[in-house]
Amino acid sequence: MKLTVHDAAGKVVDSIEVDDAVFGIEPNGPVVHQALVASLANRRVGTASTKTRGEVAGSTKKIRKQKGTGASRQGGIRAPQHRHGGIVFGPRSRSYAKDLPKRMRRLAIRSVLSAKAADGSLRVVKELSIPSPSTKAMAGVLRALGFERSVLVVTGAPDPNVKASAGNLPKVSLLPAAYLNVADLLASQGLLMTVDAVRGAEALWGGERAKTRAVKAEV
Repeated sequence: MKLTVHDAAGKVVDSIEVDDAVFGIEPNGPVVHQALVASLANRRVGTASTKTRGEVAGSTKKIRKQKGTGASRQGGIRAPQHRHGGIVFGPRSRSYAKDLPKRMRRLAIRSVLSAKAADGSLRVVKELSIPSPSTKAMAGVLRALGFERSVLVVTGAPDPNVKASAGNLPKVSLLPAAYLNVADLLASQGLLMTVDAVRGAEALWGGERAKTRAVKAEV
């Protein structure tokens, strides 16, 4: 399939042939959902933790004798019912990480890219060349390309000037092509990719490897 290429002023300057295995497949919704759940789960740090009665500070000596006082039976001061006592069923440090097969991750990213290419959310720009950090210049490029809501900007390689220019713009995210993921793709309504980013995505997530697997599956 072909994608239209714009310049920084929003004018159509060219069109490029892209890999159908990356930008032209039928989106697989269930796989995208699994990849999103895994991606969000892997971002959780899981460091919340409370101390049990065996970990809090305090004596283990029995508070009072078992019988004869008329008061309730009590053990040590570190028991949960006492002030500064241990927590019974509090959270503990754990990992929320979810593993996902490599083929499913690749399919999920290709599905989202194909969906955005199909519904017109994807714009391809020839290059994003900003000589010095300028929020105004970056905002002008996005406005010229028709982005009015949240947008994910994808470059071929990390660009400090583009990153600094987009840093103060609300609802604008920036990623190199190598770090594309389902969560960030779905979090933004629009997607802006440079030609280098498109080629990088083809090399990483599809290309001849995807075509070879498709041929083998048909056989």
